[in-house]
Amino acid sequence: MRKKILMMAAVLLALGLTACSNNDGPAANDAVSTIQIESSVKTENTNNTEEAEQTVTSEDASNATDEMVEDNASEEAGSASDNGDVLVVYFSVTGNTKGVAEKIASVTGADTYEIKAAQEYTDEDINYNNSDSRTSKEQNDSSARPEIGSEAISLDGYSTIYIGYPIWWGEEPRIMDTFVESYSFDGITMIPFCTSGSSGIGRSGQNLADNAGSGDWIEGKRFGGGASEDEIRSWIEGLQ
Repeated sequence: MRKKILMMAAVLLALGLTACSNNDGPAANDAVSTIQIESSVKTENTNNTEEAEQTVTSEDASNATDEMVEDNASEEAGSASDNGDVLVVYFSVTGNTKGVAEKIASVTGADTYEIKAAQEYTDEDINYNNSDSRTSKEQNDSSARPEIGSEAISLDGYSTIYIGYPIWWGEEPRIMDTFVESYSFDGITMIPFCTSGSSGIGRSGQNLADNAGSGDWIEGKRFGGGASEDEIRSWIEGLQ
């Protein structure tokens, strides 16, 4: 009898274990699957976040690089083309001196100022073969001071001035004397230049310095009307 009871208990126990196994199996698998899915989702989200951060970081770095390149380019352009303390002053009737002045400004990045006569010069006025022409009379009179028609200019902030003119009768046009006597050039380096068909700069630079009575005047340079920018650049570099 005791053996039968023990056998029945064993059978009941086995049935109970089977039932528990059948009930727990799918739930456990579902739990494992849920954990795996959640882990996969978290991993995917993490990867997506890292990729997004990397993309943003890469874009920021690229933008920063572009900004640095633009800033450097801007600084280089500014240093090459803008020289706010240099001025080119010139007087030109035929256009030869103007051409040289503009090339000097191009090389140095300087400002320009054109001296214009209140009474413009005509071709007959500058006829040196006529002793009665306007310029013949002016150049024969060292005290002549033709009136300037262009507006006055402030020289504040300029440390170097290139001052150009044609050679008339071996000297500077008298209107240049009018100009230098109208301004103070204290603390400014004055660099004369002139244009002519054959005459040199002669005493014109010294005459201007004497009439100005101020400024640090250095030896000037004569150019032909067709002077190239390379020729002018070489002269300017030799001044430094």
